Amino acid sequence: MTEQALSFDNLGFAYKPGQWVLRGYKGEIDRGKVFAVLGPNGCGKTTLLKLLLGALRPQEGSVIHNGRFAFVPQLFQVSFSYTVLDMVLMGRARKVGLFSTPSAHDEKAALDALRRLKLDDLASRPFDELSSGQKQLVIFARALATGADILILDEPTSSLDLKNQGTILAWVKHLAGKEGLTIAFTTHHPHHAHAAADTTMLMMGERKFLCGPTNEVITEEHLYDLYGVDMKRLRFEHKGRGIETFVAVYGVRSPD
Repeated sequence: MTEQALSFDNLGFAYKPGQWVLRGYKGEIDRGKVFAVLGPNGCGKTTLLKLLLGALRPQEGSVIHNGRFAFVPQLFQVSFSYTVLDMVLMGRARKVGLFSTPSAHDEKAALDALRRLKLDDLASRPFDELSSGQKQLVIFARALATGADILILDEPTSSLDLKNQGTILAWVKHLAGKEGLTIAFTTHHPHHAHAAADTTMLMMGERKFLCGPTNEVITEEHLYDLYGVDMKRLRFEHKGRGIETFVAVYGVRSPD
Protein backbone atom coordinates (compact mmCIF):
# COMPACT_ATOMS: atom_id res chain seq x y z
CA MET A 1 0.00 0.00 0.00
CA THR A 2 1.36 3.44 -0.98
CA GLU A 3 2.32 5.63 1.98
CA GLN A 4 0.89 9.13 2.08
CA ALA A 5 3.30 11.96 2.82
CA LEU A 6 0.58 14.57 3.19
CA SER A 7 -3.21 14.57 3.16
CA PHE A 8 -6.00 17.06 3.77
CA ASP A 9 -9.69 16.44 4.27
CA ASN A 10 -12.79 18.68 4.31
CA LEU A 11 -10.42 21.66 4.35
CA GLY A 12 -12.02 25.08 4.77
CA PHE A 13 -10.67 28.58 5.32
CA ALA A 14 -12.12 32.11 5.30
CA TYR A 15 -10.24 35.35 5.94
CA LYS A 16 -13.55 36.95 6.95
CA PRO A 17 -16.53 35.16 8.52
CA GLY A 18 -18.71 33.63 5.84
CA GLN A 19 -16.35 34.58 2.96
CA TRP A 20 -14.85 31.19 2.25
CA VAL A 21 -11.76 31.03 0.06
CA LEU A 22 -12.06 27.26 -0.10
CA ARG A 23 -14.30 24.74 1.59
CA GLY A 24 -14.59 20.97 1.53
CA TYR A 25 -11.25 20.51 -0.23
CA LYS A 26 -9.56 17.13 0.08
CA GLY A 27 -6.53 15.48 -1.45
CA GLU A 28 -3.65 13.10 -0.88
CA ILE A 29 0.01 13.27 -1.83
CA ASP A 30 1.82 9.94 -1.95
CA ARG A 31 5.40 9.71 -0.78
CA GLY A 32 7.90 10.24 -3.58
CA LYS A 33 5.30 11.75 -5.93
CA VAL A 34 4.67 15.19 -7.43
CA PHE A 35 1.42 17.07 -6.76
CA ALA A 36 0.49 20.15 -8.82
CA VAL A 37 -2.11 22.81 -8.01
CA LEU A 38 -3.59 24.76 -10.92
CA GLY A 39 -5.97 27.70 -10.83
CA PRO A 40 -6.55 31.28 -11.96
CA ASN A 41 -5.40 34.32 -9.99
CA GLY A 42 -7.31 34.77 -6.77
CA CYS A 43 -8.60 31.20 -6.58
CA GLY A 44 -6.79 30.45 -3.30
CA LYS A 45 -3.65 28.59 -4.39
CA THR A 46 -1.42 30.50 -1.97
CA THR A 47 -3.97 30.08 0.82
CA LEU A 48 -3.96 26.32 0.22
CA LEU A 49 -0.16 26.23 0.41
CA LYS A 50 -0.21 28.16 3.69
CA LEU A 51 -2.72 25.68 5.10
CA LEU A 52 -0.55 22.74 4.03
CA LEU A 53 2.51 24.40 5.58
CA GLY A 54 0.72 25.21 8.83
CA ALA A 55 1.15 28.96 8.37
CA LEU A 56 -2.66 29.22 8.48
CA ARG A 57 -4.96 27.21 10.72
CA PRO A 58 -7.99 25.75 8.92
CA GLN A 59 -11.42 26.71 10.21
CA GLU A 60 -12.71 23.36 8.99
CA GLY A 61 -11.08 20.04 8.30
CA SER A 62 -7.54 18.89 8.86
CA VAL A 63 -4.06 18.58 7.35
CA ILE A 64 -1.89 15.57 8.19
CA HIS A 65 1.88 15.53 7.56
CA ASN A 66 3.92 12.35 7.55
CA GLY A 67 7.40 13.79 7.25
CA ARG A 68 9.46 16.96 7.53
CA PHE A 69 8.58 19.71 5.11
CA ALA A 70 10.24 22.84 3.72
CA PHE A 71 8.95 25.75 1.67
CA VAL A 72 10.47 26.95 -1.59
CA PRO A 73 9.16 30.47 -2.35
CA GLN A 74 9.11 32.34 -5.63
CA LEU A 75 12.24 34.23 -6.59
CA PHE A 76 13.06 37.13 -4.29
CA GLN A 77 15.69 39.81 -3.83
CA VAL A 78 18.02 39.86 -0.83
CA SER A 79 19.08 43.01 1.01
CA PHE A 80 22.71 42.00 1.55
CA SER A 81 25.36 40.44 -0.65
CA TYR A 82 25.15 36.90 0.75
CA THR A 83 27.18 34.17 -0.84
CA VAL A 84 25.41 31.15 -2.26
CA LEU A 85 26.68 29.05 0.65
CA ASP A 86 25.32 31.58 3.15
CA MET A 87 21.92 31.44 1.45
CA VAL A 88 21.82 27.66 1.69
CA LEU A 89 23.04 27.71 5.30
CA MET A 90 19.91 29.72 6.16
CA GLY A 91 18.05 26.46 5.63
CA ARG A 92 19.85 25.13 8.71
CA ALA A 93 18.57 27.95 10.97
CA ARG A 94 16.24 25.75 13.02
CA LYS A 95 19.05 23.30 13.72
CA VAL A 96 21.66 25.96 14.52
CA GLY A 97 19.67 27.68 17.28
CA LEU A 98 19.39 31.26 18.44
CA PHE A 99 22.68 33.22 18.82
CA SER A 100 24.68 30.22 17.57
CA THR A 101 26.83 29.88 14.49
CA PRO A 102 26.64 27.10 11.91
CA SER A 103 28.78 24.09 12.76
CA ALA A 104 30.99 22.09 10.43
CA HIS A 105 28.09 19.62 10.18
CA ASP A 106 25.74 22.41 9.07
CA GLU A 107 28.22 23.58 6.44
CA LYS A 108 28.62 20.02 5.17
CA ALA A 109 24.83 19.67 4.89
CA ALA A 110 24.66 22.92 2.91
CA LEU A 111 27.48 21.88 0.57
CA ASP A 112 25.88 18.45 0.10
CA ALA A 113 22.62 20.16 -0.90
CA LEU A 114 24.49 22.26 -3.45
CA ARG A 115 26.23 19.16 -4.83
CA ARG A 116 22.89 17.37 -5.23
CA LEU A 117 21.81 20.16 -7.58
CA LYS A 118 25.26 20.43 -9.21
CA LEU A 119 25.77 23.93 -7.80
CA ASP A 120 28.79 23.37 -5.54
CA ASP A 121 31.06 25.38 -7.87
CA LEU A 122 28.89 28.43 -7.09
CA ALA A 123 29.26 28.22 -3.30
CA SER A 124 31.43 31.32 -2.95
CA ARG A 125 29.59 33.41 -5.58
CA PRO A 126 27.36 36.32 -4.47
CA PHE A 127 23.75 35.19 -4.67
CA ASP A 128 22.58 38.45 -6.26
CA GLU A 129 24.97 37.97 -9.21
CA LEU A 130 23.40 34.66 -10.30
CA SER A 131 20.93 34.17 -13.12
CA SER A 132 17.26 33.75 -12.23
CA GLY A 133 17.41 30.02 -12.90
CA GLN A 134 20.50 29.60 -10.71
CA LYS A 135 18.86 31.59 -7.91
CA GLN A 136 15.78 29.36 -7.98
CA LEU A 137 17.95 26.25 -7.77
CA VAL A 138 19.87 27.75 -4.82
CA ILE A 139 16.54 28.28 -3.04
CA PHE A 140 15.82 24.61 -3.78
CA ALA A 141 19.17 23.69 -2.23
CA ARG A 142 18.33 25.74 0.87
CA ALA A 143 15.17 23.67 1.29
CA LEU A 144 17.12 20.43 0.81
CA ALA A 145 19.63 21.52 3.47
CA THR A 146 16.85 21.46 6.07
CA GLY A 147 16.70 17.69 5.74
CA ALA A 148 13.05 17.87 4.66
CA ASP A 149 11.51 15.06 2.65
CA ILE A 150 8.44 17.09 1.60
CA LEU A 151 8.99 20.24 -0.48
CA ILE A 152 6.19 22.75 -1.06
CA LEU A 153 6.89 25.15 -3.94
CA ASP A 154 5.09 28.38 -4.76
CA GLU A 155 5.13 28.87 -8.56
CA PRO A 156 8.75 27.68 -8.92
CA THR A 157 8.98 28.64 -12.62
CA SER A 158 7.60 32.15 -12.18
CA SER A 159 9.66 34.81 -14.03
CA LEU A 160 12.00 32.23 -15.56
CA ASP A 161 12.80 31.91 -19.25
CA LEU A 162 11.87 28.76 -21.15
CA LYS A 163 15.22 27.03 -20.66
CA ASN A 164 15.22 27.61 -16.90
CA GLN A 165 11.59 26.55 -16.62
CA GLY A 166 12.62 23.25 -18.16
CA THR A 167 15.58 22.95 -15.77
CA ILE A 168 13.36 23.48 -12.70
CA LEU A 169 10.75 20.97 -13.92
CA ALA A 170 13.49 18.42 -14.64
CA TRP A 171 14.80 18.77 -11.09
CA VAL A 172 11.29 18.46 -9.65
CA LYS A 173 10.90 15.13 -11.44
CA HIS A 174 14.42 14.00 -10.51
CA LEU A 175 14.09 14.81 -6.80
CA ALA A 176 10.83 12.89 -6.61
CA GLY A 177 11.56 10.00 -8.97
CA LYS A 178 15.24 9.40 -8.13
CA GLU A 179 15.62 10.68 -4.57
CA GLY A 180 12.19 9.90 -3.16
CA LEU A 181 11.20 13.41 -2.13
CA THR A 182 7.54 14.43 -2.12
CA ILE A 183 6.87 17.69 -3.96
CA ALA A 184 3.79 19.90 -4.16
CA PHE A 185 3.84 22.99 -6.37
CA THR A 186 1.48 25.65 -7.65
CA THR A 187 1.54 26.82 -11.25
CA HIS A 188 -0.39 28.78 -13.86
CA HIS A 189 0.84 26.48 -16.63
CA PRO A 190 -1.16 23.31 -17.40
CA HIS A 191 1.69 21.94 -19.52
CA HIS A 192 4.05 22.18 -16.53
CA ALA A 193 1.68 20.15 -14.37
CA HIS A 194 1.14 17.70 -17.21
CA ALA A 195 4.90 17.28 -17.69
CA ALA A 196 5.92 16.90 -14.04
CA ALA A 197 3.02 15.94 -11.78
CA ASP A 198 1.62 12.53 -10.87
CA THR A 199 -1.48 14.08 -9.29
CA THR A 200 -3.09 17.44 -10.04
CA MET A 201 -5.71 19.60 -8.33
CA LEU A 202 -7.75 22.16 -10.26
CA MET A 203 -9.09 24.94 -8.03
CA MET A 204 -12.29 26.21 -9.61
CA GLY A 205 -13.98 28.00 -6.73
CA GLU A 206 -14.99 27.90 -3.08
CA ARG A 207 -16.38 24.37 -3.16
CA LYS A 208 -15.51 23.35 -6.72
CA PHE A 209 -12.31 21.44 -7.35
CA LEU A 210 -11.00 18.38 -9.15
CA CYS A 211 -8.20 16.22 -7.80
CA GLY A 212 -6.80 13.00 -9.20
CA PRO A 213 -4.28 11.47 -11.60
CA THR A 214 -2.89 14.19 -13.85
CA ASN A 215 -3.86 12.49 -17.11
CA GLU A 216 -7.48 12.26 -15.95
CA VAL A 217 -7.77 15.73 -14.44
CA ILE A 218 -5.98 17.79 -17.11
CA THR A 219 -8.27 17.63 -20.13
CA GLU A 220 -9.32 20.20 -22.71
CA GLU A 221 -12.80 20.39 -21.19
CA HIS A 222 -11.60 20.78 -17.59
CA LEU A 223 -9.05 23.43 -18.54
CA TYR A 224 -11.70 25.48 -20.33
CA ASP A 225 -13.88 25.25 -17.20
CA LEU A 226 -10.90 26.39 -15.14
CA TYR A 227 -9.58 29.27 -17.25
CA GLY A 228 -12.27 30.08 -19.80
CA VAL A 229 -9.65 29.65 -22.52
CA ASP A 230 -9.64 27.03 -25.28
CA MET A 231 -6.83 24.52 -24.74
CA LYS A 232 -5.74 21.82 -27.16
CA ARG A 233 -3.95 18.58 -26.35
CA LEU A 234 -1.09 18.01 -28.79
CA ARG A 235 0.66 14.69 -29.38
CA PHE A 236 3.88 14.35 -31.35
CA GLU A 237 7.16 12.45 -31.49
CA HIS A 238 10.42 14.03 -30.34
CA LYS A 239 13.77 12.24 -30.34
CA GLY A 240 12.04 8.89 -30.57
CA ARG A 241 9.63 9.56 -27.71
CA GLY A 242 5.92 10.21 -27.77
CA ILE A 243 5.22 13.63 -26.25
CA GLU A 244 1.94 15.11 -25.09
CA THR A 245 1.32 18.71 -24.04
CA PHE A 246 -1.34 21.42 -23.91
CA VAL A 247 -1.36 24.80 -25.61
CA ALA A 248 -3.76 27.72 -25.33
CA VAL A 249 -5.67 28.77 -28.46
CA TYR A 250 -6.15 32.54 -28.50
CA GLY A 251 -8.16 34.70 -30.86
CA VAL A 252 -10.90 32.10 -31.42
CA ARG A 253 -13.59 33.51 -29.12
CA SER A 254 -14.85 37.08 -29.11
CA PRO A 255 -14.44 39.15 -25.91
CA ASP A 256 -17.46 39.01 -23.61
